[in-house]
Amino acid sequence: MTPLLPRLDRAVGAVIGSAVGDALGAPFEFGPEGAFSSRFPAERHGGEMCGGGGWEPGEATDDTQMAVLVGESLVECGGLDLPDVFGRFRRWAAAEPKDIGLQTEAVLSSGDSWNLAAALHFQTSQRAAGNGALMRAATSGVHFAARGRDGTMDAGRRLAALTHGDRAAWEGTAILHELLRVALGGDDPLAAVPATLEAVHPDHRERYATVLAPGWHPDLATEFNGAVWPCLGSAVWALRTTSSYEDAVRAAVDLGGDTDTVAAVTGALAGAVHGAGAVPERWTDTLHVPLPGFGDRVLRTADLAALARRLGA
Repeated sequence: MTPLLPRLDRAVGAVIGSAVGDALGAPFEFGPEGAFSSRFPAERHGGEMCGGGGWEPGEATDDTQMAVLVGESLVECGGLDLPDVFGRFRRWAAAEPKDIGLQTEAVLSSGDSWNLAAALHFQTSQRAAGNGALMRAATSGVHFAARGRDGTMDAGRRLAALTHGDRAAWEGTAILHELLRVALGGDDPLAAVPATLEAVHPDHRERYATVLAPGWHPDLATEFNGAVWPCLGSAVWALRTTSSYEDAVRAAVDLGGDTDTVAAVTGALAGAVHGAGAVPERWTDTLHVPLPGFGDRVLRTADLAALARRLGA
């Protein structure tokens, strides 16, 4: 842990760190392991926000767009208003963003009410354990950190359930919320893993204990890292095996697969641990977050920092 960082600095680090990881990983999505470092060796600095695959350099994906929608709802509604969050999601999805998860799109376009759409979809598909709720949790993790372990984990579950009917997605988001809470308080989130697992639903505890164990490596994953538990496990692995924000996010993108989301989750954790100042300016300079469905709004790094401060105040 970086000592003596103000809490708000860590909050800004979590939100910006997640967005940067998202934008950095987007061009490498579904690519092979090691593609990022092969193109940008560690000793070389510059150009990593390269764009590609339909993304502009520094452009954040649906991961950050949805995180912003959650964060702005929390601020503008004065707390958790699930129908409002769902309405913002639906408005965004209707504007045909460049990227949207299949699970999320199916739920948001179903026409069902906010409190039934995800559950009804899960009843028929039985497939809802993707990382699409985990990816957007940086802003809500910052906001609910003041509620303590039970409060922040409950909020994570409730937000995840808006689009994902599988409890695995709820528990993964709850775990990330709690690890962020610990980091924002200046403590070590890795040391908090055992206690956090005690608060996980018993039906899902063993699965998460496996991927969050100190000896676990992403090569041991039995599912693609687009699933919620290997995604979270990979992010925690990247944090555990590095000592800086930059190295953690680099390690995440180098895993290949769902690079934008694994790096977004890693970036949230590493940003909370190492603080906003640890996120390289050469990566934040071009960072931008379009918001389809909300006019021509495009948030920049300063806007994300301001949102993080309001969420963490």
